[in-house]
Amino acid sequence: MYHLLKVLLFRIDPERAHHITMWWLMLLLRIPGVKALFKSLFQFHHPSLERTVAGMKFSNPVGLAAGFDKNGLYLHAMAALGFSHIEVGTITPVAQDGNPKPRLFRLIRSRALINRMGFNNDGVEVLASRLEKERPEGLIVGANIGKNKITPNEDAAYDYLICFERLYHLVDYFTINVSSPNTPGLRELQDKGPLTELLTALQENNPDDKPVFLKIAPDLTTEQLDEIIDIIIETGLTGVIATNTTITRNGLTESNESVDSIGAGGLSGAPLIDMSVSVVRYLKEKSNNNFVVIGVGGIEDYASAKKHLDAGADLIQAYSGLIYTGPGLVKGILKGLQTSGVRRQT
Repeated sequence: MYHLLKVLLFRIDPERAHHITMWWLMLLLRIPGVKALFKSLFQFHHPSLERTVAGMKFSNPVGLAAGFDKNGLYLHAMAALGFSHIEVGTITPVAQDGNPKPRLFRLIRSRALINRMGFNNDGVEVLASRLEKERPEGLIVGANIGKNKITPNEDAAYDYLICFERLYHLVDYFTINVSSPNTPGLRELQDKGPLTELLTALQENNPDDKPVFLKIAPDLTTEQLDEIIDIIIETGLTGVIATNTTITRNGLTESNESVDSIGAGGLSGAPLIDMSVSVVRYLKEKSNNNFVVIGVGGIEDYASAKKHLDAGADLIQAYSGLIYTGPGLVKGILKGLQTSGVRRQT
């Protein structure tokens, strides 16, 4: 069924197709009996799949990565598809339009996406008003926070603190995004000095010791990863989300000419699997499993999910894989994990 729908959707601009799909999904879920139908079709529960990570209880290890639901509009819809946790954002203090369109592109043969969205979002106050409403029972919600494009890096900490403090009692965890390639200069905040300063400021304003993660790029050198490990331990952060999109164009089936014609942006999807898994494995082994690692990148089925978990990921998140695999993604992964008896994190 999704294969036929995908043929139609892939004829439409990707960003527009996203909004159309979610509009119809939310409309369907308002029809009596559809939620129960979705539960039977797309959800899978088993005690062996439950996880307790950083004091949070997850019904399964599969979450929705940031970027899909930037503004907290789709919590009920995505929970209906079986995700145990949803990371909203990236959110900034003030609403911003993001980069000019078109800014989202499919690489269908490679099962990948290129985006240069640029932190388009409704702003932290609008998100907060939505999160104050009822949310799905048992769903873990995280907030991925960033800085506004016009905010210089030397003032970035103020933007992160505004989002952190406003959403503090509305979400279960935070993710600090300094790794998107689509905000000029943002990745410079991954350097040891500014990153330590930023994370220290956030931790000093974290009275309840709420879980805080750092989302990093897959393009870091081993020396930079070693610095990240030191910073996570030094600042007492909960862990790392590995990884964001890549600025490389390796492993693509499309011609160089067609890829180059798209222009700048972060690459996500199937081609990231080896890069992201290698970062997960390195962080876990080099830190002696000293902190939580959430694996993201190239997860589109049970096999790719298992690669992240086998590398040591405590949880996993998907985004591009949902676009290509469809609404059965989570259930397919969970059934595979339950059957194979992949280790249970506690």
